[in-house]
Amino acid sequence: MDKTRHRLTHLELKQRQFNAAMALYEDKKRYRLLGLGVAISNIALQIYTLICALRLSIGIGWQIAAFVAAYLITDFVNGLIHLYMDHNDHYESWAGPLIANFHLHHRTPRYQDNHVLAIYFFETGSKVWLVIYLAALAVLFHLPHINPVLLYTLTYIGILSSVAEVSHYLVHNSMSPVALFLARIKLLLPKRQHAAHHIQDNTSFTFLNGITDPLVNMIARRYFSGYKTTTDLHYAMYSSRTLARR
Repeated sequence: MDKTRHRLTHLELKQRQFNAAMALYEDKKRYRLLGLGVAISNIALQIYTLICALRLSIGIGWQIAAFVAAYLITDFVNGLIHLYMDHNDHYESWAGPLIANFHLHHRTPRYQDNHVLAIYFFETGSKVWLVIYLAALAVLFHLPHINPVLLYTLTYIGILSSVAEVSHYLVHNSMSPVALFLARIKLLLPKRQHAAHHIQDNTSFTFLNGITDPLVNMIARRYFSGYKTTTDLHYAMYSSRTLARR
């Protein structure tokens, strides 16, 4: 009985924290401006690093190798970040409103219909970590003796991390024959594979093409408890005036 009461008390606390964080997100324009600034910064840095990379000559074979490596690494890294964020409940931190808003993608998985370029722009605005990554990469281009194949690989990772957001959008919103074909050949995420993330628990976190899902799932089982009985319950008492993210 005491354990049950403690669990309910903890859940109620997290629900209050979630609601308070979402109230801040909806009432403070700075969070929308932050997203806009992050999107602009990410795209500007993606363009800059790509221009820097194109000045380097590595040959078609290494280009293909760099792109394939970047595809796998991007799927894995973004899956790990998704895994961490799905279990993040630090609603009273400086990033609390952003964390709370992120969790709503489980409550309302369908996006508002939009052009894929708009999705690329606005969804990359949620990737604060990518600004830091791309800024560090931009510095690397001005350091001596950095392997050009590595620079190309890192550049492709920076761009494909935003493409992953488009893949996630398409898996939820699109029945386009082109999108379905790209998912079938594993360039984009298959719908059935991602459906497990919303139906089951603690699984299928990757969202570029899902190839590295088995590895991320192994990490999830080893180190995380799941979101169905934790963060997914935190928004149960939340009522939005504007569905904040979608």
